[in-house]
Formats: sequence, C-alpha cells, structure tokens
Amino acid sequence: MIEIIIDIDDAVPQFAQLIEQIKGAVLTDKLSPGDALPSIRQLANDLQLNNKTVAKAYRLLERDAVIQTKGYRGTFVHPDAKTNSAVDLCTLVVSKLSATVEELRGSGVTDSEIRIAFGDVMNRRES
Repeated sequence: MIEIIIDIDDAVPQFAQLIEQIKGAVLTDKLSPGDALPSIRQLANDLQLNNKTVAKAYRLLERDAVIQTKGYRGTFVHPDAKTNSAVDLCTLVVSKLSATVEELRGSGVTDSEIRIAFGDVMNRRES
C-alpha cells in the first residue's frame, strides 16, 4: 500500500486529500488495477481519521470508477482507474458553473438572483 499523509492544517478537506493521493498513486503506477485497498475502518485507524471521512473519499472514488467494492471481499483499484483518475469532476463543475454565472451576469442577472435560483434548482427532487 502507498504511504498516505493527511495534513490536518491544510485548507484542502481531509477526504479530498485522500482522494488526491489515491488518484495520484494510480496515475504514477504506485497502485495498479486489482490492487487491494485497506478497509474504511483500517485506513481511518491508520491515518487517525474519522471513519466517515474515509467512507466519503471511498464513496466518491467509487462513483468515479477509481476503486470498486466487491462486497465482503474488499475494496480494489478499478480496472479503468488510470483513465478515470485523470478526470476531475470538481474542476469540471467549477468551470461550467463559472461560465454560466458569467453568462447570467452579462444578461443583467444579480448575484442574489443567481444564488436564489441555484438554491431552488438544487432543492428540486427528481420524480
């Protein structure tokens, strides 16, 4: 397993540091498809983190197909992890939102109106 170091004084949230380091290890071939990862409980214990912090990182890594959970057999590096580790959904979201906000501002919409509309959209439930 790779060495993961979490900086509690860093402005980057701990779960995001964990995600970055696991993706970095995949991109630099320190982790390969099929490699086993520690359980949430074990990694949280090793890094002295809350289980929920590690669980959130694992959940997001699984969503992005960087890791895969195989029930009671454990958590493993996904076969397509290297390709998927190069994708940064947060950067994509920021880019798209920035462009949309600039377009709306250019149309004369106020920041307050944008915030209210954003909240309304985010609070809608899919039927």
